[in-house]
Amino acid sequence: MRKDNLPSVGVVSLGCAKNLVDTEVMLGHLQRAGHEIVPDGRARVVLVNTCGFIDKAKEESVDAILEQVERKRRGEIDRIVVAGCMVQKYGRELADEIPEVDAFVGLDELEKAPAAVAGLPVFPRFTEKPLATRLYDEAAPRVLSRRRGYAYLKVGEGCDNPCTFCTIPQMRGRQRSRTIESLVAEARTIEAQGVSELVLISQDTTRYGEDLGLKRKGLTLLVEALAAGTRFPWLRFLYAYPKTLDESVLRLMAAEPRFLAYVDIPLQHVSRAVLAGMRRGGDPGFYRSMVDRMREIVPGIAIRTTFIVGFPGEGPAEFRELCEFVRGAELDNVGAFAYSPEPGSASEPLGDPVPAEEKERRRDFLLSLQRPIARKKNRALAGRTVQAIVEGPCEETERLLEGRMPSQAPEIDGRLLINDTGGRDVSVGEIVRVRISEAHDYDLVGGIV
Repeated sequence: MRKDNLPSVGVVSLGCAKNLVDTEVMLGHLQRAGHEIVPDGRARVVLVNTCGFIDKAKEESVDAILEQVERKRRGEIDRIVVAGCMVQKYGRELADEIPEVDAFVGLDELEKAPAAVAGLPVFPRFTEKPLATRLYDEAAPRVLSRRRGYAYLKVGEGCDNPCTFCTIPQMRGRQRSRTIESLVAEARTIEAQGVSELVLISQDTTRYGEDLGLKRKGLTLLVEALAAGTRFPWLRFLYAYPKTLDESVLRLMAAEPRFLAYVDIPLQHVSRAVLAGMRRGGDPGFYRSMVDRMREIVPGIAIRTTFIVGFPGEGPAEFRELCEFVRGAELDNVGAFAYSPEPGSASEPLGDPVPAEEKERRRDFLLSLQRPIARKKNRALAGRTVQAIVEGPCEETERLLEGRMPSQAPEIDGRLLINDTGGRDVSVGEIVRVRISEAHDYDLVGGIV
């Protein structure tokens, strides 16, 4: 219930799906305290939840903060609260350099968002943020912010992998998993809100439960419990690590129709030399065998990966290895980004020897190799009828609906544009059958049958 003496709050949430869940938990605490949640353009207080993963994400976060600073100077808002990964790692610098920010909320302080927003004396403007150790559970309030038929379930926090390019363990701490009971309980709460697709996320979801003594079977046991304890039509998980993806996960995927045949497994590179510099094992042969095995166990599986180009040690030969792998593996979805050295990362001493222009050229070229592969896969779907989840009106035009097939994860893959509902009233989150009529490089078009 809104309390009239409390300010309205708008939220700007940046970064990954894991950060979005943090935002939704803070929204839950704010709503429970009596704050009205409104679009940030109508709010008196704006909370910016930042991302600190790579340079472009940090720049976006700082720009978002400075945009609110300008609004505060114009008298449009009264307070600015900044939260998230940048606060955890760069909070002192932000506090010193942007005095207009009224409060900084760390990753272990989500429940204190109402005190920060209201400017209560119990929450100082800034305190040092130690390494994160906490993890929310099913008792935490949460407000789902994206009503498009799906919701994320954060199964764990932190990471134990030693990747040299990454500083997430320095922000979010060591891996810690929630119990299966806690996750099933929250999943039921989400299901009661009409969500059709539950997406399991963490930094390395394939290591879920190792710290609980579940060894390599944790993710399999969790999905089995969710399939038995809920009725979500679609269950999906994101972010597999090559060395920790247990075959039991794939076998369950092949046997359980609700567990979508989709794996997002960021390989980062394939050259043995570059992977050694990243402190990640593997080589082109190992990864190609892994992909072939996944396709053998789960026929029709959609595989997505992400690569880093321009990492120190990636010369023309190493980049050619990467290009040859992309051509030969014919993965369903490929993302790529240019390496940027993170302050405090283990790779920072390696420098940044590949010029920025060359990194951008390599990224663009790598993605150009994937385009005809994606086009060929999409054209093979023309004339076929597929399952899809309806996400709502298309952003470009309300004459089309947006949807996704099981092979398309939320927010990162292509879209299925629905141009004919067959005269039906279709609800967001509804699972429908769509006949594909047009195939483009990344998007498809079809009508409901």
